[in-house]
Amino acid sequence: MLTNFLKSYHKQIEWLLGIVVVVLAVVAWSANRDLTDSLTIYDIFPPLGLVAFGLMWTHFVMGAIRRYGRIDSPKESAYKTVSFGIVLGLLILHPGLLVLGLYRDGYGPPPFSYIEVYSTQLLAVGMGSIGLTIFLAFELKRWFSEKSWWKYIEWAQLVGMAAIFYHALQLGGELKQPWFVAVWWFYGLTLVLAVGYTKFVSMKKGKSYGEEVV
Repeated sequence: MLTNFLKSYHKQIEWLLGIVVVVLAVVAWSANRDLTDSLTIYDIFPPLGLVAFGLMWTHFVMGAIRRYGRIDSPKESAYKTVSFGIVLGLLILHPGLLVLGLYRDGYGPPPFSYIEVYSTQLLAVGMGSIGLTIFLAFELKRWFSEKSWWKYIEWAQLVGMAAIFYHALQLGGELKQPWFVAVWWFYGLTLVLAVGYTKFVSMKKGKSYGEEVV
């Protein structure tokens, strides 16, 4: 019965998850600020990273759901096109706005601005940069997806997700709210379960994880 439900409504579930993660990030962000005051770059850039992570999380979770429901995963879909485009834009804007703000305020370009402002949190900042680099590399898929080494880029996505997860836990002001911390850990735990299930299914099919990642 569940598999039939998933086959019938998996597209709606996908869009619903995407909307929910965006709404939760915006609610957490707005609850952490006085929106009656004028917003600065430092107010605007944080939720962009939260939304990007949440949308990437939906790809992994939906990948596992499709495998459970024996649903063919389309190479292209409206949700993938829209969400990947949004994620790419947010991954550039999130650090870009921060760099712009710090440079404008006289801290210079990175890494010097990061060292001065985040001197006690450089590991978390570095993890965010690693995650960004990995996901930007994934944008090369259209040219290199048929290469034998591309599976390692697929695997690297998991490193990127873990890096961004840690980065947000350490630096995200929104994650000082208990309810959103619970949401964030839910993302992390279900991500692990989704990846584990995908790996299990891949092994049964005799395929590598990289062939079945999302």
